[in-house]
Amino acid sequence: MELRQLAYFVAVAEEGGFGRAAERLSIVQSAVSQQIRRLERELGVPLFTRTTRRVHLSGAGERLLPEARAVLAAAHHARQVAADVRAGSDGVLRLGIVQGPGDRIYRTLGALADVAPRLQVRPRRLPLSDRLAAVRSGELDAALVRALTGAPGLELLPVWTDPLYVALPAGHPAAGRAELGLDDLAGLPLRLSLREDNPPFHDLITDACRAAGVSPPAGPPFTTLQETLTDIGVAAPSWTVFYEVAGLPDIPRVAVRPLAGPSVTTSLAVLPGVPTPAVRHLLHALTRVA
Repeated sequence: MELRQLAYFVAVAEEGGFGRAAERLSIVQSAVSQQIRRLERELGVPLFTRTTRRVHLSGAGERLLPEARAVLAAAHHARQVAADVRAGSDGVLRLGIVQGPGDRIYRTLGALADVAPRLQVRPRRLPLSDRLAAVRSGELDAALVRALTGAPGLELLPVWTDPLYVALPAGHPAAGRAELGLDDLAGLPLRLSLREDNPPFHDLITDACRAAGVSPPAGPPFTTLQETLTDIGVAAPSWTVFYEVAGLPDIPRVAVRPLAGPSVTTSLAVLPGVPTPAVRHLLHALTRVA
């Protein structure tokens, strides 16, 4: 059974004859008659009673007419959905996400809904390497990544930049300043996550220290922000650097100050080439929120 056969069937039923149906469809009458006969043979029932003056629906034809209309309407709807998916206003966008800062991701999804309300976003939180692999394989359409400067086989599109903050003992002389540079902290042990745990951020900070001409002693590894800052307040003097995720922490005996100089950039990782319309809508939403 073909969609055109159903369309011919509906046209003959509505026009009351093969000739008028052919005119409506802009084809020859013999083509309409041939396809209707094929449809009747396939269904095993006559769809019309034919006289020399007029064509009438048979009982089977009357019963099948609404079904044929429903199939044609469903096919039209499927074509329209496909067109909307091509335009990026409908469909499913599979997005790898990162934490914060704040409610930025939620505001981005809200901005995206303003321009493409039928576009469904399915966020997934994965480790960085898995996020990038999922974009390369097509499992994700795009992924947000932080502090990454390059990814083989992918294009990184910067979407926002966030400042970095330093946490150090509140009693340290440098804590009295409104903003700190890396050279202000050179003598304090630095608590930094192990490179294997977060290569992009680890490289960002070590490269910034190298560029500033400082080499702070290594302190205990950064674990979680809460644990690390709490330890800074009670253990031997040390410092760490972080970006805001859910507001700046307020920990007893710990001072938090902006770090002058380096910042952290969040990018959207996509396959190289022209972004899909859905990804373009996402980029527009990200830049609006940023």
